[in-house]
Amino acid sequence: MNILGNLVWLIFGGIIIAIEYFIGSILLMITIVGIPFGIQTLKMSAMAIWPFGRETRVQSRASGCLYILMNILWLLCGGLWIAITHFVFGAILCITIIGIPFGLQHFKLTAIALSPFGRDIVNI
Repeated sequence: MNILGNLVWLIFGGIIIAIEYFIGSILLMITIVGIPFGIQTLKMSAMAIWPFGRETRVQSRASGCLYILMNILWLLCGGLWIAITHFVFGAILCITIIGIPFGLQHFKLTAIALSPFGRDIVNI
């Protein structure tokens, strides 16, 4: 069931989201300062390409001051807009019964867009 959901996800826009995240990560990694943020957008790209059967979990070592500082900086520099976009798409998709599974995937992407530092993507 996860494979079918992922294939439908890719056909109806998941590949575009993943490519956008990948291009953003490459652009961020051009500068030395942007490398940590580029790694996080690469993580979001991996989640956007194949979201069914995966989830994000907070790492046990994620309680440090650096993770909090980087997440705040992430939110201020665009992470909030990414999260709002995923939330709106998720809400729109959840209006119909067929769109509910895809809306839930956008809500998963919202969680990682709010605080990508200190999160891991795991297969379930």
